Amino acid sequence: MENKIIVAGIGPGAESFITPAALEKIRAAKFLVGGRRAIAQFSASAQETCVITRDLNAAINFIREKISCAEVVVMVSGDPGYYSLLDLLRKHFPPAQIEVIPSISAMQLAFARLSLPWHSATLLSFHGRRPDNSDLKFAQGKILGLLTDAEFNSKTVAQILLENGWVENSNLAICARLSYADEKIIRTDLAAAANSEPVKHCILIVGDF
Repeated sequence: MENKIIVAGIGPGAESFITPAALEKIRAAKFLVGGRRAIAQFSASAQETCVITRDLNAAINFIREKISCAEVVVMVSGDPGYYSLLDLLRKHFPPAQIEVIPSISAMQLAFARLSLPWHSATLLSFHGRRPDNSDLKFAQGKILGLLTDAEFNSKTVAQILLENGWVENSNLAICARLSYADEKIIRTDLAAAANSEPVKHCILIVGDF
């Protein structure tokens, strides 16, 4: 039987949010792939590791080389089904060879921190991409959940939303460093955020809540 590639979600950051199922696979792994922070946090000296960098082909080649020997566990932040390395892995390996262990995404945690249901929210990402304006346009009762990065941050995204019909006093929650000791939730509005110092790599929740 072919060895599996285990894609394990490690949650939003703090180890208390990782599932026991993911942690069990990570600790038992002979070969472990993940970002620099994840490798430093979870790897053991007996494991052979590969740090994910901008050179994603290096990680793919490591997995391809090691999978014939044993399972390879790939750690991804948040939930593997939500803007993770899973898309790339499915392009290089048969889906039947991939086993996914889901986890809590930062987006889920942001909505939870606001005690806000998210089943009807529009979830989009500004992380390394720009959503279509048609998805960003204001609609009555619409709630947006947005991933951000350094360029598309709380300031620039607020400006973009104002350009797409959102009113200046639309509620905005800026959720940063979720699950860590220095977690910060800033409740403000679009006009204030568009004229304030940017918060980068955060979750933005916008709408009537």
